[in-house]
Amino acid sequence: MPLMYHPLDPVFVASVRASGPDANGQLAERAVSDGTGVPCRSCLRDVPKGKPYLILAARPFPEPQPYAEVGPIFLCADDCTPWGDAGIPPILQTSPDYLLKGYGPDNRIIYGTGRVTPADEITEYAAQLLSRGDVAYVDVRSARNNCFQTRISAAP
Repeated sequence: MPLMYHPLDPVFVASVRASGPDANGQLAERAVSDGTGVPCRSCLRDVPKGKPYLILAARPFPEPQPYAEVGPIFLCADDCTPWGDAGIPPILQTSPDYLLKGYGPDNRIIYGTGRVTPADEITEYAAQLLSRGDVAYVDVRSARNNCFQTRISAAP
């Protein structure tokens, strides 16, 4: 099954970069990347060393509800090209494992789908979940800090 990896909503990203509020209603903090461990949720690559980035709260769901987790993320402070390439994005190649969870069309977690998954098994487990009739998409989070990384869906 071909998969698509989605960057964070570009409208939200543009708003935060233009000094709009994050998911907590606050302005993003600014920092400078040391080149490692600063994954941008737009281009889905690490922010290059010496480049500015934003630290903010994100809720990658259309509306607040009990399963709409809010958490810290990083974004390139400057415009970057949102991920649109085929294959696993670079930010999912920097850790040994990630937390994957299936969500239904109502944007709620489907119990029993959450699993810490080795990085080299992300494609296989995401495809397995997406082949079920009740899973609309899979969210990938850090297995250590629970930060949102990207969303996976079946390619059209």
